[in-house]
Amino acid sequence: MLSSVALIALSPVILITAAMVRAKLGAPAIFKQQRPGKGEKIFTMRKFRTMTDERGEDGNLLPDEARLTKFGKFLRSTSLDELPELYNIIKGDMSIIGPRPLLVQYLPYYDEFQKRRHEVRPGLTGLAQINGRNLTTWEERFQLDIQYVDNISFVKDAKIFFATIAKVFKREGINSETSATMESFIEHIKKTDKKTTTNLHNNDN
Repeated sequence: MLSSVALIALSPVILITAAMVRAKLGAPAIFKQQRPGKGEKIFTMRKFRTMTDERGEDGNLLPDEARLTKFGKFLRSTSLDELPELYNIIKGDMSIIGPRPLLVQYLPYYDEFQKRRHEVRPGLTGLAQINGRNLTTWEERFQLDIQYVDNISFVKDAKIFFATIAKVFKREGINSETSATMESFIEHIKKTDKKTTTNLHNNDN
C-alpha cells in the first residue's frame, strides 16, 4: 500500500528522471537484472541506468569507473536510481526494508550463515545501508543483514526507513574507498582465499 502511494506521489519525479536518463545515457532508461529474492527465488529487479554502454577496442564493456558518469553518480547519491524498485515491492518481489538483493552469480559462493539473508524478502533499503552503505566490508554487510533477519520488527523497520531518508539527504556511503562501485563479492572471495593460502604457506615456512 505504501509503495503504491509512493509510486503515484513520485510519478512526476520518476517521469522526469526517466527522460533525463534517456537523454544523457541512452535507451533503455530502465536497467533490468536478475536478482535472488526470498528463498533464493529469482526475480527481475528494475532500476534507472547510471552507466553508459561504452566498450573498449576488444568489444568488452569498460570498467564501472569509466562508465559511471557524473549524472549517474548523482542518481546514486540521491537514490533516484532506486525508484523503479517500487514496482518490485508492489509485485511482492521485494519489501521496503530488508537486505539488499545482490547478484545471482554470488549464490554459489555463500556459506550457510550468508545464505540466511534470503530468509526474508530483499529490501529497497536495509540495516547495512544505514550503517555505511558501500563503505562497509562484505563481512560487515552480511553481519548486518543477518542481524536484521534475527531481529525483524515493525519498529526497527520504521527506524531504518527514517534513517535512510537522513542518509539520502546527506549522501553518505555511496562509493567504496577503492572504486566507484563496491568490490565484487566473487573478487573478494578470491582475494580472501589467496590471502589465506599465502598466510598458510608463510606459517609452514
